[in-house]
Amino acid sequence: MPSSLNRALGLRYAVVVVIANIIGSGIYKKVAVMAAELHSSGWVLVAWLLGGIITIFGALSNAEVAGLLAETGGEYVYYKKIYNRFFAFIFGWSLFALIQTAAISSLAYVFAQSLNHIVVLPDILTSLSDYSLAGFHPFQNFNIKLVAILLIILLTWINALGVKTGAGMSQAILILIISAILVIVVFGLSSRQASISQAFDFSSGQAVNFGSMFAAMVAAFWAYQGWASIGYIGGEVKDAKKNIPKGIAIGVAIVIALYFLVNITYLSVLSIPSLEAVNASGNKIAAVEAVRSFWNSGGALFISVIILITTLGCTHASILASARPYYAMAREGMFFRSVARLNQHQVPVNSLLFQGIWACVLVLSGSFDELTNRIIFAVFIYYGATAFGVFVLRYKMPDAPRPYKVWGYPFVPAIVVLFCIALFISTIQTSPRDAAIGLVLILSGIPMYLWFKNQKTSNENNNQGNTGT
Repeated sequence: MPSSLNRALGLRYAVVVVIANIIGSGIYKKVAVMAAELHSSGWVLVAWLLGGIITIFGALSNAEVAGLLAETGGEYVYYKKIYNRFFAFIFGWSLFALIQTAAISSLAYVFAQSLNHIVVLPDILTSLSDYSLAGFHPFQNFNIKLVAILLIILLTWINALGVKTGAGMSQAILILIISAILVIVVFGLSSRQASISQAFDFSSGQAVNFGSMFAAMVAAFWAYQGWASIGYIGGEVKDAKKNIPKGIAIGVAIVIALYFLVNITYLSVLSIPSLEAVNASGNKIAAVEAVRSFWNSGGALFISVIILITTLGCTHASILASARPYYAMAREGMFFRSVARLNQHQVPVNSLLFQGIWACVLVLSGSFDELTNRIIFAVFIYYGATAFGVFVLRYKMPDAPRPYKVWGYPFVPAIVVLFCIALFISTIQTSPRDAAIGLVLILSGIPMYLWFKNQKTSNENNNQGNTGT
């Protein structure tokens, strides 16, 4: 079996992986949530723009760290240098327990929901829908959950065939998605229903305050989430210390531009009361209603298919990138040893398998919104830690060559750190149950760290004893 990963991905694929890990369900769903918070189309666009600015600040901060320390595992590798092995492990365990696996689960769930809008899925195990296990209802909407689980299994198998195969699939899907989004923008803004001035209307029946703006930005952040995943496959990127920072900057900039254009389109064809009604319904998607307004039922079918393809692409990209940190941990004896095995395609197949199994369990645990709330709470702990790492590394390694230095230092990384602290506190106040579940899953890494550390020490002692004899 191969002993090392294959450096097969250049800058183009790095950009593809960044964009493919970002563009998921948020671009279609979250504008309605934001409209319900802000009651003004102009302020919704401001929230998207502010979310994009904070995202690009975080991405640029991450790019400096990645340029300096790029290797398979992403922040797991970075945090060992910045902080210590314990913090790095807690991050890696958080990825496995919650952040990346729940992202995969959420995206697969939305894929299944979208498929159900196109072809009604037959009800399954409805007699068990009220069954409760520790407060969760695993068999509720089981027809949706079963499709999500089958998708995770299928994409896990495809990703086991090789990193370039996986990245190539992401590129093909991404070309289709971006083309479709641009079609929506062009035809939407040129339709009779469109009023661009409506999209920039700042009038509101209610005052916009910090709390509502912050809540709207949190919704936007779900749509922007995922750009850091390129760091996880650093060992498979050519000239990683240059191509990963470039890939992050280019990819995030493209996504921000696309999001801004398509949200202007939504807000031009749908009024704020219409979007608030979409949000209140609980079972409608803003993008579907927007395209339906100018293309009728055919438009609804078109956008439903695009959402299906988009969530397929993002689920695939997340599975591709996310398995690598666990592989890096296992190689050091800090995860299950079998996870360090590569198959004949130089892919960490057991890491993909472990990830897929746990993602399927998380599908059964809750709905899309519950899963995304837990992800956003957890992920911004580490976005802040990486941004703070820029300061730490400038102090620890002042003379180390940096292919990229973050623009606006020290203000840009400082803004990211402060925002992450604010989001952390806000989530605890507004969603204490989701925050508690997220914290429990993260802190479950402490006993796991002690167990893996003891296992590693025992193995090292046994190896030394065998060598001595």
